[in-house]
Amino acid sequence: MMQYSKRISLSLCLALLVLAAACTAKSANDTVGTSGAAVKVTDVTLGRSVGADKAIADKTETFAPNDAVYVSVATDGSSPSATLRAKWTFEDGQIVDESTRAIAPVNHERTEFHISKPDGLPAGKYKVQVFLNDQASESKDFEVKAR
Repeated sequence: MMQYSKRISLSLCLALLVLAAACTAKSANDTVGTSGAAVKVTDVTLGRSVGADKAIADKTETFAPNDAVYVSVATDGSSPSATLRAKWTFEDGQIVDESTRAIAPVNHERTEFHISKPDGLPAGKYKVQVFLNDQASESKDFEVKAR
């Protein structure tokens, strides 16, 4: 009788473990959006200015030293929290600027980043890399030319 009782207890514990694992797996899938995984970068556009909707108003990949360089990052999906980061580098990989924005996107959203220098950006080739939750998403090359 005692062995039968131990087997039932062991079977019950095993069943509870399987059930707990199934519930944990389900809740992990339910929170995909909260970690930002349900959000993706759909477009990265460069230009000299942005509109009220944070979309680029004057698209270009060639800038003058005194221009502000804007990048508009379009995301699709929803999440109560995600992080976008723009990393701006000069020819040899030297970091010019890096900034982060916390976002809570709902469907289609745009986020704007920009760089400029009071004395002008040095002429040369640059790159802006966009990261979503520290995962590289997209990058754009651009050039600053003296006029």
